[in-house]
Amino acid sequence: MTLRLLSVHAHPDDESSKGAGTLAYYRSRGAEVMVVSCTGGEAGRVLNASLDAAARAMAGRDLTGLRRIEMRNAAAVLGIEHRWLGYVDSGWPEDGEPEPVNSFASIPLDISAEPLVRVIRSFRPQVLVTYDENGGYPHPDHVRTHEISVYARDAAADPARYPDAGPAWRVQKTYYDHIFNAPRIQAIYEVVRVRDPDGEIVKQMDELRGRFDQPDVTTTHVPVGDFLEVRDRALLSHASQVSPDSTFFRWPNELQREIWPTEDFQLADSVVETELPETDLFAGVLDDGVSHD
Repeated sequence: MTLRLLSVHAHPDDESSKGAGTLAYYRSRGAEVMVVSCTGGEAGRVLNASLDAAARAMAGRDLTGLRRIEMRNAAAVLGIEHRWLGYVDSGWPEDGEPEPVNSFASIPLDISAEPLVRVIRSFRPQVLVTYDENGGYPHPDHVRTHEISVYARDAAADPARYPDAGPAWRVQKTYYDHIFNAPRIQAIYEVVRVRDPDGEIVKQMDELRGRFDQPDVTTTHVPVGDFLEVRDRALLSHASQVSPDSTFFRWPNELQREIWPTEDFQLADSVVETELPETDLFAGVLDDGVSHD
């Protein structure tokens, strides 16, 4: 059986900051892995103060083009397939302001979901990974990514919906990423406060503990200790957004391998039986002939 994982994200770079170790792990196992970027990140800006002059010049005249190049480089690092869904970044409007006309979050779901239905039916993943109903954080495009993922998943399984989008296909398991979660942060904090109580990591962890003080909903813990460096290279491919001194690299990889060598997910929906907690997103998946209508 060919294992196929589809990971749906809002912007280029989200795939590298939210589960890239897992993507690399499953590629090492021979699974086919595809990332969908719903938008091109057009409303972003350069976040790396040390971005080299040539890239900075390109960002000034064509940030979208630069981010496409960065996404291509990240996909090559991870060894994955990649698709653009083709929508425009919604930005982050002021409170009470609507999303820009024709931006991703402003388009009705029944219209914006069709390209993703086509991707699901052509790629035929058993597993779908996306964000929870809060989008991981409440950016309009992240919330919409959750909505479009669930909508397209259900529509793709129904042959009566979008009949011109290819043969129906039923995704067997849907996961929400919870890479940053309270137990993980607390576990690392407990170790570093003993080893280096006055160090910078402890101060950073104090801040994070407040931000991620939520109930633990994780069900599935994928072993990624051998793939942290691949994840880092993918992240650094997005040089306009991520610098080597970014908060993504605040914990040394050796520390992560020792204390919390997994990326964590919530099993949100499954049409197959599995026992929780899991260590494999594909636990319980059925042969292709059973998994689609």
